[in-house]
Amino acid sequence: MTVCITGATGFIGGHLARLYADRGERVRATYRSDKRLDRLESLDVEPVKADVLDRAALRRAMRGCDLAFHTAGMVGANPVDEIWRINALGPRLAVEAAAAEGVARVVLTGSVAAIGPVEPGETGDEETLYRGAPLNLTYADAKHEGEAEGLAAGARLGVEVVSVNPSYVLGPPVDPSFVGETSTRTIANYLQGRLPAVVDGDIDIVDVRDVASGHAAAASDGRPGERYVLGGHGVGWVELLERVAELSDVHNPFLVVPPEMAGPARLAEQFGLPGLVSSEALVLMGQNWRYSSAKARRELGFRSRSLNSTLRDTIAWIRELMDAGSLNSRTSPLSLAAAGVQLSDRAGLLGGLRLAERWTGRQFVSRS
Repeated sequence: MTVCITGATGFIGGHLARLYADRGERVRATYRSDKRLDRLESLDVEPVKADVLDRAALRRAMRGCDLAFHTAGMVGANPVDEIWRINALGPRLAVEAAAAEGVARVVLTGSVAAIGPVEPGETGDEETLYRGAPLNLTYADAKHEGEAEGLAAGARLGVEVVSVNPSYVLGPPVDPSFVGETSTRTIANYLQGRLPAVVDGDIDIVDVRDVASGHAAAASDGRPGERYVLGGHGVGWVELLERVAELSDVHNPFLVVPPEMAGPARLAEQFGLPGLVSSEALVLMGQNWRYSSAKARRELGFRSRSLNSTLRDTIAWIRELMDAGSLNSRTSPLSLAAAGVQLSDRAGLLGGLRLAERWTGRQFVSRS
């Protein structure tokens, strides 16, 4: 069998390429930038240069393939036009290219962001109604649009399209020298003492290796036109970092920002006032992203390893990067803010926040 994987130099795509290569299948791995190609050096794959927005290049990549995975995407909020082209348009182009080349089945890599944030205290699933639009979240809106377009293209063109929706993905990459995707940077920043604060939201953590296995299961057993959440462990951001602190024995204080503060941050950004991170990142972090993977477990046999196992492997890999001096250690507004929190904690200046915690019943600072 010949398998085409778009975005094979990425986090999920790399693990998926390794999984199929280890099975002895022929893997055609697409890449956009020559600078990222060395991430596939350890894998027995056929690299093919193809931009996911280039229809002709996609057709060439998929020619003669039996199965295609469209994992290519872009995480972030800016630049807005590029986020939309890659995440909202890319899936439809991939399905159209597959149809033109006679590829019978395509698995799309979506995200729980494409399903949308969940109401506080609830747990979402594949049938959750999309509530992201009022929040004006570029990434979530684009992923939602891309999944809908990809599934519709499959129905229109006679291609079996299955969508998988990973939650927040952690774990080591295929190439351990790679400094990491957006999802792992929060853990790296904490271990480096460069994380001043988190927004008090909820997420679901899943291991990248389990996500790759879930993709393969969707390719063989997923029902066309369906989506499958690939998640693992629902947890709050504060609880997650406190568990990282326990497993790593690295204890850095950080502030806990109420989700309601993300709105004023967005307003300030609109007036051109600088912030440590984008206001969209704050809004995303402040949502409830707890999701159930019961459907994937039931229909695909999907399983996720323990949260501690994923965190231990993630911590070990990040420490290797730190020891090699590969991570960013330059002074930045974020690192200066984190240093300020640490100095304030040592000087006993965070006592007012702890007093406010007793008054309000909410957490404002963590000494993990």
